[in-house]
Amino acid sequence: MTGVVLFNMGGPERLEDIQPFLVNLFSDRAIIELPLGRIVQPVFARALTRARLPAVRRNYEAIGGGSPQLRLTRDQAAALQTWLNADGSAHGPFHVTIAMRYTPPFAADALTDLSARGIRRVVTLPLYPHWSQATTGSSRADFDLALERAQCPFDVTHVTSYADERLYVDAFADTIREAYDAMPTASRKRAVILFSAHGLPQKFVDGGDPYVWQIETTRRALVDRLGLPNRHVLAYQSRTGPVRWIGPGTEEVIHALGAEGVRDLLIVPLSFVSDHIETLYEVDLLFAEAARRAGIVEYRRPRALNTHPTFIEALGRLVVRHLDTLRALARHGDIWRSAA
Repeated sequence: MTGVVLFNMGGPERLEDIQPFLVNLFSDRAIIELPLGRIVQPVFARALTRARLPAVRRNYEAIGGGSPQLRLTRDQAAALQTWLNADGSAHGPFHVTIAMRYTPPFAADALTDLSARGIRRVVTLPLYPHWSQATTGSSRADFDLALERAQCPFDVTHVTSYADERLYVDAFADTIREAYDAMPTASRKRAVILFSAHGLPQKFVDGGDPYVWQIETTRRALVDRLGLPNRHVLAYQSRTGPVRWIGPGTEEVIHALGAEGVRDLLIVPLSFVSDHIETLYEVDLLFAEAARRAGIVEYRRPRALNTHPTFIEALGRLVVRHLDTLRALARHGDIWRSAA
């Protein structure tokens, strides 16, 4: 049996979960290196949480009191497990579990689940299509630490990213086309397509993080696949804290477009594969209000991928292809050892 572990960020399901979520987030030095080193970071993380908690709480209250990300990730895991076991791959049967980074279930919980089922062969699969130290890198480091502590003989390999995976792009393009076609005819002709990706501190990019060029890879693939005549622009959202972030900022771009006379906008959250605070609050509420103030009349976004069948197939084929490649490499290794 093969285990598949889906990596995701996690989010507070209830208002009372917000504080531990923020402490875990701000304690992660893969994202925020607070002063005086690793030992003191939890102290600063708690102080920063106290400062940010009221505003973050209001944001989650605005979307119903919590994030749906855990439920949606579980739905994605269940759909992927069904697809993998129906595919008839020689690597099966498969069991899919999840490891959230900042809220339960954590990596240790995923390993406990796999161990209880007697599973030793494991593939990790990020629900971040674009690799970054702050997302997949942080989740993998946390998973490796859980592996050390578990002291179980797991054989673990990793799917890294899939910015231009054909079926992922197909699924994404399908949701964009659906939203585009739902716009009034006159709006479709005039609409600007605004791709909005999650922000990243500039120092990560300066250090060689591939996130920005992978985001650009997906954006170009979508533009080519859609073949729409509309103007399209790229911006970055969710930028917080006193550090320099990559830009331009999404809200700034919305205001600039409105000042140019743009009145029709299709905003595409580019780096997310399910609904959570960044889509339900930032895009649907915060940016929608910014668009209204900027004079934009027609404002739409595509639905999130969530359990879109083509997206689930994309994930399944990534896993199977990864395992096929490992098997082929192992066979070649046997041949080379025999020849030697």
